[in-house]
Amino acid sequence: RAALDRATVLLSMTKGGKRIDNVWGSGGGQQSVKHLVKEIDMLLKEYLLSGDVLEVERSLQELEVPHFHHELVYEAIVMVLESTGEKTFKMILDLLKSLWRSSVITMDQMKRGYERVYREIPDINLDVPHSYSVLERFVEECFQAGIISKPLRDLCPSR
Repeated sequence: RAALDRATVLLSMTKGGKRIDNVWGSGGGQQSVKHLVKEIDMLLKEYLLSGDVLEVERSLQELEVPHFHHELVYEAIVMVLESTGEKTFKMILDLLKSLWRSSVITMDQMKRGYERVYREIPDINLDVPHSYSVLERFVEECFQAGIISKPLRDLCPSR
């Protein structure tokens, strides 16, 4: 009963949630989806600046959300589609290859990320002309690198 009373007091305090995070932590599934998406986006942007794959692996594991790694795959592919140069294309390809080989991203999470891009490519194409051709090329490169399976490659939508 004393613990429940104490928890009630802590939660009712202004900024109590922040205090609770500092006391008990808020890793893994306790974090909001919006926060996780923001963290993954920042992680990818930092990677594009530094090129440090090991840092991405460490940061991704620190988030403690292996069930949400499909978001990294999705955001990474969207970055490729939105970029104009070859540098992002090659760096994201190398990142996915490394995360796949180190088993940080599972086959299921990789598949879910790609399928999400496939579903949303019509909308992405409205903002980014030629995204279908870039996606086809990227998917083919990923298949050649052994990151995705032939059935997943064959699902790739074309214009």
